[in-house]
Amino acid sequence: MGSGNNTPRSGSPAYFKKKPAPYEQASWFMKWAVDPVAAFKVLITPVLGYVAYEATASAGVSLPFPNPFAPFLFVQHRVPGSPDSDPRYQKGVLDFVLIVYYIVFWSLCRILIAGRLFTRIGRFYGLKKEGKLDRVGEQGYAIVYYTASGLWGLRIMSQLPIWWYRTEEFWLGYPHWDMVPELKQFYLMQSAHWLHELMIMVLGFEKPRKDFAELVAHHAVTLWLVGWSYLINLTHIGISVFVSMDIPDVLLALSKLLNYLQFPRAKVAVFVVFFGVWSYFRHWLNLVILHSVWTEFDLIPEIHRRWAPPTGAWLTWWMKYQIFAPILLLQILNLFWYYLMWRILIRAIRTAGEASDVRSDDEDDGEEEEEGAKEK
Repeated sequence: MGSGNNTPRSGSPAYFKKKPAPYEQASWFMKWAVDPVAAFKVLITPVLGYVAYEATASAGVSLPFPNPFAPFLFVQHRVPGSPDSDPRYQKGVLDFVLIVYYIVFWSLCRILIAGRLFTRIGRFYGLKKEGKLDRVGEQGYAIVYYTASGLWGLRIMSQLPIWWYRTEEFWLGYPHWDMVPELKQFYLMQSAHWLHELMIMVLGFEKPRKDFAELVAHHAVTLWLVGWSYLINLTHIGISVFVSMDIPDVLLALSKLLNYLQFPRAKVAVFVVFFGVWSYFRHWLNLVILHSVWTEFDLIPEIHRRWAPPTGAWLTWWMKYQIFAPILLLQILNLFWYYLMWRILIRAIRTAGEASDVRSDDEDDGEEEEEGAKEK
């Protein structure tokens, strides 16, 4: 390039300023989705309100109502009479308040982890194109989220009778309407996460991949599973699906991150391990769950095998198919990605380790062509 090029030098403030995107013209109502300061203000407001209320109550002032900020911060609807040594919680309308709060929470996490931390890591390793930096940020955030979610899900699952995929316990003792606090918190945070993920995809907050339609379908089916299993008191089968989905996603994101950062040997090694983990968790365990729905549904106690929502029982005979359908759809989507993974693996074998994510092919071509034209 000639001396007349006005491209900012690496290290200059302009170099680190991200190019404006269409969604950055968000209205004040959606500012929290793109601006970390706005998101932090939304999140800190209930915290300050809660502290102020508790300080007022501790000062001896008689307040006629419970702390109105508590539903933003803590799970609600404790089962009356449940002991402090083993508190239990049920569903309730205030769950929506916590979900909304955690949508903003996940937005701030994504901005800081994907938009700040991992884009700087990408620049450290020599990446300059905004498209590549965005992808590095996305995969970095996925590693952090799925690691935390997978480990937390394993911890909760280990405390339940369903460990390790004792599928008969999905049905015995139904309805599982009274939840330990961690299980309820986990469910609501997962709901908020997937709602946030679907929102940023549909509103164009990240550049679409080639499999955009499949990803939107995946998020919609996941939300169907989350909401439906929570509503009809099948949280035991729900958390089993979460664990089977989240753990392989850690290695998927890591292999893609290594691909973007140009670590070919590490990328292939991680991908091989990931391939085995994905096959077990996303296919074998998913088929185990489907088999359980189809063959063990009748283990539900006869008295609860009916449509009686006020008693917590929702599982009349036709609900078997309502449970089976979304898990089967999830398996079909997984098989679509499994096909792509086999293509990558075969390509790696044929080209002596040059594996790459087929969904990433040509995604940055438009940006590269535009930058090439500017250079000319």
